[in-house]
Amino acid sequence: MSDLASRIRAEIEASGPMRLNQFWNLCLFDPTDGYYTSRDPIGAAGDFTTAPEISQMFGELLAAWAFAAWDGLGRPSPFTFAEAGPGRGTLMADMLRTLRQLDPAFLKAARIRLVEVSDRLAGIQAERLARFDLPVRRVRQIEELDGDGPLLLVANELVDALAIRQFVFRDGAWHERLVDVSGDGFAFADGPATTRVPAPLARLPQPAAGAVFEVSPERDALCAALAARLARQGGAALLIDYGHARTGFGDTLQALRRHETTSALDAPGAADITSHVDFEQVARAMAGAAPTLRFGLAAQGDFLLSLGLPERAGRLGAHADEAGRAAITAAVHRLAGRGQGEMGALFKVFGAASAPLPLPPFVQPRVD
Repeated sequence: MSDLASRIRAEIEASGPMRLNQFWNLCLFDPTDGYYTSRDPIGAAGDFTTAPEISQMFGELLAAWAFAAWDGLGRPSPFTFAEAGPGRGTLMADMLRTLRQLDPAFLKAARIRLVEVSDRLAGIQAERLARFDLPVRRVRQIEELDGDGPLLLVANELVDALAIRQFVFRDGAWHERLVDVSGDGFAFADGPATTRVPAPLARLPQPAAGAVFEVSPERDALCAALAARLARQGGAALLIDYGHARTGFGDTLQALRRHETTSALDAPGAADITSHVDFEQVARAMAGAAPTLRFGLAAQGDFLLSLGLPERAGRLGAHADEAGRAAITAAVHRLAGRGQGEMGALFKVFGAASAPLPLPPFVQPRVD
């Protein structure tokens, strides 16, 4: 048993079963042994692969979106250009390279910020971006972003990493799902029946026995803080993640280790724990904090196609050999396709802006 697992076990034995979100945060963000604080999880040698690691086209198209949004907001100067949850810095590197080519005025006006909680990943990001010779600053929370001027923010696979709580419907009542010790490991246990359930449940039909409902106060808080910042200073944001467009029942808790699914309760600190994002609740949390914002939601495939993914692939392929063109085609299908193992439908792009922008996802209604 790892040191982290031993410490979690000791805490449960001393205080009783813990909420899932507490277990989740210990597994991912424990200062010593947390998943994100102790390892580089992304890529073939890690546990999962993100869209920026699949192809440079993803970052290039997001850079084009950021430039168009900046232009649509009146080309403010100065403004903050931020990525939240930057991973290994791949997405920001591709965006900066593309933006420098599109118009140097964007980077001249931009204060570039990375929102990153992991010191380990922050070091990788700094090394990756050093070649741009730009004053890139790292902060730990969205609330720490510079308060003056508009904000343009991109976050790819950030919201799914924020912890959830789960409730299960049994014997005519809702019970919070807790984590307890079991043998040498951990297991789920039902807490006592409760009448204090999440407010979104009031909008849903009567649940069937065994139904699971997920809620994330941490996601709500982050979205509210971002919305308040956009409403106060102006700007726009893209939140890109896998999830569903409407609030509903379902157990979406999952864990990945070495690119394979595993139990979220096994090997604390050694696997990535995530769940699907409820984008209706994202919009609800943001609108509650800033009702004047504009919102939009699109499937990732439709979003990328509307930004010119096929055309960009064609230009790249024109200078590649046969193997290179096959790799580019495969990347297009993985990013925008709707088949098994492809991101086009499962991943959603949520947009929020302080002013009308004639850009996807605001003009791209298809979300499935």
